[in-house]
Amino acid sequence: MFQTGPIGVFASLGVVSNIVLLLLFCFSVISWAIILYKWASFRSADAADRRFMGVLVKAKDVYEVARHAHRTSGSPCARIFQGVVDRLGVEDWQPDDSATTATFDRHVMERTAAHIAQGQIAKLESFLPFLATTGNISPFVGLLGTVLGIIDSFREIGTQGTASISAVAPGVSEALVATAAGLFAAIPAVIAYNYFLTRIRRTAFHMDTVTVELLAMLPPKAAPVPAGLKR
Repeated sequence: MFQTGPIGVFASLGVVSNIVLLLLFCFSVISWAIILYKWASFRSADAADRRFMGVLVKAKDVYEVARHAHRTSGSPCARIFQGVVDRLGVEDWQPDDSATTATFDRHVMERTAAHIAQGQIAKLESFLPFLATTGNISPFVGLLGTVLGIIDSFREIGTQGTASISAVAPGVSEALVATAAGLFAAIPAVIAYNYFLTRIRRTAFHMDTVTVELLAMLPPKAAPVPAGLKR
């Protein structure tokens, strides 16, 4: 018998609808856990990036920024700067005794920065495919539950031999619960996925800025290596 109210509707659902709703509930819970985790991660990374970029635009030489990048954790921009420093070495930016120009290779530096940036972007994109999957398939899972529920409703109508509103409405109403649940799981996942992609694009722009600033900081000729940075 059809029951009114949210609790009554869920209590009167069939086996198929219950399985669909359980699956959608799992998708929704995991999606919200990922959304909260990624939101906290992006918030922390953005705060660290702002601190590092503030030092970068005000620094007078690469050594000052390198020291700050070494102390900064959780900043993708700082990881790029520190990664280039570790890959090429500060000493590689100094000339040999007989050289008249700096010995660093800008192409190597750019390739190194691009490689590290890809790694940082991949880290930022972790778990986002699940949000995309939830946003794509949840409505279809809900629609599947609705279709199967309507099939059961029409089978029940055939068994009872009547097609009155009182006989049709309860089954159709129960079947549509699955569609509503699918949309409830999909909409937040899609919104969060697009929002996080925007944040990633902004972070990627900042990382490109770090590479440009690093190129501008490199002197055309040698400068003495500070003792604290010698290996």
